[in-house]
Amino acid sequence: MALRWGIVSAGLIASDFTTMLSSLSPSEHQVVAVAARDLNRAKEFAQKYNIPKAYGSYEELAKDPNVEVAYIATQHPQHKSAVLLCLAAGKAVLCEKPMGVNAAEVREMVAEARSQGRFLMEAIWSRFFPAMEALREVLGQGTVGDLRVARAELGFSLNNILPRTTDWSQAGGSLLDLGIYCVQFLSMVFGAQKPEKISAVARIHETGVDDTVSVLLQYPGGVHGSFTCSISATLPNTAYVNGTKGTAQILQMWCPTELVVNGERKEFPPPVLGEGYNFLKGSCMSYEANHVRECLRKGLKESPVVPLADSELFAEILEEVRKILGVTFPQDKC
Repeated sequence: MALRWGIVSAGLIASDFTTMLSSLSPSEHQVVAVAARDLNRAKEFAQKYNIPKAYGSYEELAKDPNVEVAYIATQHPQHKSAVLLCLAAGKAVLCEKPMGVNAAEVREMVAEARSQGRFLMEAIWSRFFPAMEALREVLGQGTVGDLRVARAELGFSLNNILPRTTDWSQAGGSLLDLGIYCVQFLSMVFGAQKPEKISAVARIHETGVDDTVSVLLQYPGGVHGSFTCSISATLPNTAYVNGTKGTAQILQMWCPTELVVNGERKEFPPPVLGEGYNFLKGSCMSYEANHVRECLRKGLKESPVVPLADSELFAEILEEVRKILGVTFPQDKC
């Protein structure tokens, strides 16, 4: 039985997600509605992807009885209202990262999902790549020995390509756009433990958002993780785990298809699904889409791969880093 998706927003990432869904078996996934704040834009999107329903408000999509799960692809500050709207209407929800601008927003969404008994997952697509699954197996088997250090670097020159990344009113900056990938990686490596100590330095953009940030996290047991993220400089975009017996390395850590363990490289080719994606390896969004379908068909209320407690932890860490740096957004004053 097909999982019936409603797409909330008609932007670039929504386009990629819909391109991917439209390339999967219609017996497993169907896009039945799209909503944008501009009805004409929603209609154009629906026509392009052959979607039956187009709505000029998110409220209308939330009320559509044919929508089973909503994919939230709005800008960061609109995530909370869209998620709460869809949960209240009885929909399961997959929300793009970061789930919220700050920890309070994420906690509110998580509490509402649990209160309503609805499925909610943050779209941390990186965790579903076969290369990342293979890394978890390597770590579990102790191939690199006892963990000592993990680090991640993720940076692109985005400020001239995606204007929202420097837009303070849209909660721009490197932490929420790119740092979330690094934080989730370190959290995965260190078993979702809460850091005992966090320190950070940054270059702040003239608009007030964080441009380039370096963070050090001290975890229980004397191990530590670090990451650097940037919206103005291209970084190696690689993640490393170092232990007493060796090193594991994830290339293109936000969308990994290669894993190197103690010098031995293994490749995991992405699926061939659709074409014309806006972002690299868009077809790999199928991994998380299929996971959501599996969770819902099993009657699960949250993902075992990206549990809600993890999303709360990510938000807490990112907020603590912003506090250290003195970076605040309008949502922090609510």
